[in-house]
Amino acid sequence: MIPYHRARGNVLVEHRGTIVVTGRGGTGKTTFTALMARYLHERGVEPMLLVDSDPDESLAEMLGLDLEAEGKRSIADVLSEILEERKMTRMTGMTPTDKIEPFLFQECLYEGRGFFDFIGVGTKWIEGCYCLPDRSLGQIMEMWSSNYVYVIVDSPAGVEHLNRRITKKVKDVFNILDPSKKSFDNAERSHKIMRDVDIEFENYYLVGGYRFTATLEAEAARQPYRYLGRVESDERIAEFNFQGRSLLELPDGSPAYQSVKRIMVKAGY
Repeated sequence: MIPYHRARGNVLVEHRGTIVVTGRGGTGKTTFTALMARYLHERGVEPMLLVDSDPDESLAEMLGLDLEAEGKRSIADVLSEILEERKMTRMTGMTPTDKIEPFLFQECLYEGRGFFDFIGVGTKWIEGCYCLPDRSLGQIMEMWSSNYVYVIVDSPAGVEHLNRRITKKVKDVFNILDPSKKSFDNAERSHKIMRDVDIEFENYYLVGGYRFTATLEAEAARQPYRYLGRVESDERIAEFNFQGRSLLELPDGSPAYQSVKRIMVKAGY
């Protein structure tokens, strides 16, 4: 198989690792992911691969992407079509990953005209678990990672996806908290599962989401994982989301964006 190389210049990059954003549903993971990518871009980091592994599929919209207009589909959609039409049977002498990869490259990978590319796992294509789409995403990320400085993964809610080991080696994990005991419990379980299933990671951080209160910061700081701060509430994020506008266009003075910048500096970026 010929490895995928980025079409925009085929410039060799220094791959620094995979970043995973995780946590319970509704904590603000996707907002944090989008604003993190913006911050890294402003620090001169490019190219990046942004991965939406959440079936809710909201990251593309927060980045201002119209994937349908770009002719791009989710991994789950393409896999469903491949299996229905049995396209893979016409490719003898190849591994399953090699058979799938050209379809995902051509039909799923959005090669941005800016600083990032994008791919999403999509909504489940068949009754049962997400095992096949997730396995394909993991294999593709491993193949393509060397084309990007960072691969940034916006994870689905909960902890079950960790058992499928979409990412096996991670630089940093950012667990986004909401103001509930369940969120702290989620952070503890996620950390344990990653250890139990042998997902390698360098750092495991806690970040307060937009609903996290200042009074809970002391509790977050007492946890066995480093707490980096909270994302400030910003009504413009809700306005941008409702209008379908990209969070990359938020004013630089946005309280949410400024707080994400401070968080990323604390994490060493």
